[in-house]
Amino acid sequence: MNRNSSLSMVIIISTFGGLLFGYDTGVINGALPYMSEKGQLDLNSVTQGLVTSALLFGAAFGAIFGGRLSDHHGRRTNILYLAVLFFISTLGCTFAPNATVMIISRFVLGLAVGGASVTVPAYLAEVSPSERRGRIVTQNELMIVTGQLLAFTFNAILGTTLGHNPEVWRYMLPIAAVPAVILFFGMLKVPESPRWLVSKGRSQEALTVLEKMREKKRAKEEVLEIETAFKQEENMKKATLKDLSVPWIRRLIFIGIGIGVVQQITGVNSIMYYGTEILKDSGFGTEAALVGNIANGVISVLATFVGIWLLGKVGRRPMLITGLIGTTSALLLIGILSLTLEGSPALPYVVLTLTVTFLAFQQGAVSPVTWLMLSEIFPLRMRGMGMGITVFCLWIANFLVGLTFPILLAAIGLSTTFFVFVVLGIVAITFVKKALPETKGLTLEQIEENFRNYKQAPAIADKEVISK
Repeated sequence: MNRNSSLSMVIIISTFGGLLFGYDTGVINGALPYMSEKGQLDLNSVTQGLVTSALLFGAAFGAIFGGRLSDHHGRRTNILYLAVLFFISTLGCTFAPNATVMIISRFVLGLAVGGASVTVPAYLAEVSPSERRGRIVTQNELMIVTGQLLAFTFNAILGTTLGHNPEVWRYMLPIAAVPAVILFFGMLKVPESPRWLVSKGRSQEALTVLEKMREKKRAKEEVLEIETAFKQEENMKKATLKDLSVPWIRRLIFIGIGIGVVQQITGVNSIMYYGTEILKDSGFGTEAALVGNIANGVISVLATFVGIWLLGKVGRRPMLITGLIGTTSALLLIGILSLTLEGSPALPYVVLTLTVTFLAFQQGAVSPVTWLMLSEIFPLRMRGMGMGITVFCLWIANFLVGLTFPILLAAIGLSTTFFVFVVLGIVAITFVKKALPETKGLTLEQIEENFRNYKQAPAIADKEVISK
C-alpha cells in the first residue's frame, strides 16, 4: 500500500467515529414520534426532552474524560474503546423496555459521542501532514453531517415502509451498530498517533508509523519536530483554573465559551433533533415529515462543503455575523408565517423551505467558524484547559436546547418558541460584533499576542485592522 493510500485509510476509518456521532444525534429525529406512542415508551413532552438530551448531557462529560483517556491510553486505543461503547449503548437503546432504560442508554451513548468529538479530530490532526491538516480535520465535520443525513434517510425509508408497525423505531436505532463494528475492526488495522508515541518515549515506533504515510526524509524531520515540541511542552507550565485571575486569560475563556454557546442558541439542534416534530406540528403527516426531513440533511452536507471553501476566502467575524443574521431571519419568518398561515396547506412547505434556509446559513457559516476559532484562539499552554471548558459549555448549552425545546413547543407553540430563538440570535449577533476578534491571516503567536495586549493596537493581517 502506498503512502497516500495508507493515510486515506486512516482518515476514512477514524472518521467513522464522526459518522456515528452524526447518526446517533440524528436518528432520534425520526424515532421519537414512534417511541412516544402509547404502548411503546409513552413519552410526554418532558420525557421526550430527557430522551433526546440525555445523549447531550453524556457527551459533555465524554468530551472531558475522552481527552484525558486518549492522553493516557493513546488516540487509537481510545477510539477502539469508544467503538465498543457505541455498540453496547446502541443495543441498550434498541431493546429499552421503558423510558428510564432508554434515558440511561442514551446517556452512555452520549459518553461515546463526546469522547469521539475530541479524540477523532486530535487523532486526525496528529497523523496529517501540516499542509493538509485543516482539510483533513474538517472531513470529520463532513462525516458528522453525513451521519445525520443517513439517519434522516433511513428514518424515512423505514417510516414509509414499516410505519404501520409501532415498533419501527427499534429498527431505526440498531443501524448505528454497523459503523461501530466497522470502526472497531478498522482501527485494529491503523497505527497509533505518532505524536502520542513520541510523548511516551517510543520515537522509533513513531518513525515507523510516519514512514508509511510520508517520504523517509520527511518522516525523520517530523519526528525530530515532534520531539522538540514535546520537550518545550514538558518545560511549559500548563494553565490551571487559578490562571483565570489573569484578565486576558479570563477574557479569552469568556470568548471561547461565548463562541461555543452562540453555535447552540441559534436553535440548530432543535431542527436536527426535532425536525420531524416541527414539520408534523406545521401540518405534515408523520411519513411526509420523515421524507421532508431528508432535505435538512442534504442541505447540511452541501453547506458544509461551501463552509469549508469559504473559510479560506472570508474573515471569521463577517462570516459568523452573516451566518447568524441568516439563521435569525429564517427563524423570525418561521414564527411570523406560522401565525399568519395557520391552517393553510402551504404552511408545512413554507416551514420546510425556511428550515432548509436556516441550515444553509448554520452549516455553511456558523458551525465551521465555531470549530475553527475554538482551535485557533487558545495558546498551547492553555489549550487543554480552554478547550475542555468551552466544549463542556457547548455540550451543556446543546443539552439545555434539546431538553427544553419539546417542553416549549407543547407549552407555547411553534411560532412563540422560534421567537425565543430569534431573541437569542440577536444576543448572539451582538456578542460577536462586540467581543469577537478577527483571527484570519494571523499566526497563532500573533493571536496570542493580541489577546495579551487587547487594550493596545492589535496585530494586522491581510492589510485589515483586526477588530478588538
